[in-house]
Amino acid sequence: MRVIQFTIPVAMENSIVVQEDIQPHFYNHLHRHNETQITWIIKGEGTLIAGNYMQRFKPGDIYIIGANQPHIFKSDPVYFDKRKKKEIHELTIFFNPEGFFHPILELPESKTIKKFVEGTISGLQLPVPEQKKIANQMLAVKDSRQGYRLGAFINMLQTMAAIKDWKTLATISTEYSFTDMEGLRMNDVYQFTMAHYSENIKLKQVANVAYLTPQAFCRYFKKHTRKTYIAFLSEIRISEACKKIIAGDFNSISSIAYDTGFSSAVSFNRVFKKITGKSPKQYLREYNQKVD
Repeated sequence: MRVIQFTIPVAMENSIVVQEDIQPHFYNHLHRHNETQITWIIKGEGTLIAGNYMQRFKPGDIYIIGANQPHIFKSDPVYFDKRKKKEIHELTIFFNPEGFFHPILELPESKTIKKFVEGTISGLQLPVPEQKKIANQMLAVKDSRQGYRLGAFINMLQTMAAIKDWKTLATISTEYSFTDMEGLRMNDVYQFTMAHYSENIKLKQVANVAYLTPQAFCRYFKKHTRKTYIAFLSEIRISEACKKIIAGDFNSISSIAYDTGFSSAVSFNRVFKKITGKSPKQYLREYNQKVD
């Protein structure tokens, strides 16, 4: 795997930076930056890892990634198959709460916005009913220039601050902070897991990826994620299982279990219910009801 710098700088020629990407897949490495990131997934599907949190993402989703929060939007494997000619489309706004934007947050009129921004450190997901409104405001920021762009952005933050029911992503803040070297190591572990989740991964295998003994790796992984590696692997597998259920890509529930790396349908059902709160059949039934 190509080694990259974990800390990815974002150009800050202005107090906010708007970036729109249409490309084959999302940036494929765990990374972080000083800027808070607001991302609207216009097109594309995959798995989001933000700190110690993981879930699938889909078109319409809007996320706030906290400043210095390790994260990766990992596109589904189909996006890396050139024959499929798939592409993603995202609109992202970056701003540094401690940089050029800081004086604005210190203004008396920005008290509500400042409190909201401070609460984004662990990452947030926008409630579905608010997606269309915020997406339109993100477009307004993108289409504006100079002071008008700054005004549109402040207006959007004010709207966001008034929204209830934001979903918090990570359960630990970025204060546990990776060094760049640790970030490269965790990137390799994440990439290996997402590439081999359907296989019978041995603890020694993934420990070798991190250049640690199995015992040291277990301690290392839990220290930085507050969960065991087995729990993380199970989340990856169940995430992929949910994807298969929604896509109708299965012959039976048992086939999903084996296709996602479980040794039996019994263990699959148990883990699925523990993570999602419902059985695979119930999950499928409720999804079909929503579609109907």
